[in-house]
Amino acid sequence: MRIFNKAILICAFLYAPFSGFAWGLQGHRIVGEIAESYLTRHARKEIRGILGNESMAITSNWPDFIKSDPAFKYLTPWHYTDLQPHLSFEQFSEFFASDTAVDAYTKINFLTNQLKNNRKNLPKEITVMYLRLLIHIVGDVHQPFHVGRLEDKGGNDIKVKWFADSVNLHQVWDSRLIDYQQLSYTEYTAAINHTTKEQREAWQKQSLLQWMWDSYSLAEKVYADIKPGQKLSYDYNFKYIALLNDRLLQGGVHLAGLLNDIFG
Repeated sequence: MRIFNKAILICAFLYAPFSGFAWGLQGHRIVGEIAESYLTRHARKEIRGILGNESMAITSNWPDFIKSDPAFKYLTPWHYTDLQPHLSFEQFSEFFASDTAVDAYTKINFLTNQLKNNRKNLPKEITVMYLRLLIHIVGDVHQPFHVGRLEDKGGNDIKVKWFADSVNLHQVWDSRLIDYQQLSYTEYTAAINHTTKEQREAWQKQSLLQWMWDSYSLAEKVYADIKPGQKLSYDYNFKYIALLNDRLLQGGVHLAGLLNDIFG
């Protein structure tokens, strides 16, 4: 483990991060709680064998907590993919067809492959880490500004007011809108976790590329509707909370589908 930590500390200097947290504590827990409700019996058993008594909701925030440890700084760019604005779906698809960068897209594919095809060869602590990362990063890419613009670091450089607080656009979508509902993550999950079997099956047939395109498209819509320094309050919540809730719900359903495929 000491050798492993030394290796990842070296990696920390190879990539300059652009973005921070996604969804905040509550958002990630909501995605994890929704996903856990749709696991197959076998997938649930396999995941419990890896995580023990730690729920997916609670484990989902580990990748953000661990970033305070310098040895894990290298994980920061795994959480997002920043892009140029105004891409068509064809341009978007072409970008990812040749994507070899350290970003959310390549790392979700890496983690999925490792857990599905190589986990018997992984040390237990690496298996735990990879599962925690996958749960978290799948949640990340459903936050629109984790598939946002490179030029403003996924909305981090767009300063706005949330009621009286000075924040940035990324923070509004990470946590301010969610926290404004004043619900625990279990109450929030109960409020939005309503899907039909047909709906879940349709969503779970979607590709990772589609998940990210949907986030990118929503981010582009939000960018077009904001001015730096703008005050956001009740009307902004009314306008966007249903769209944000859709991303949380789809994130949980997509994550469950992916984990069911990995663990059977």
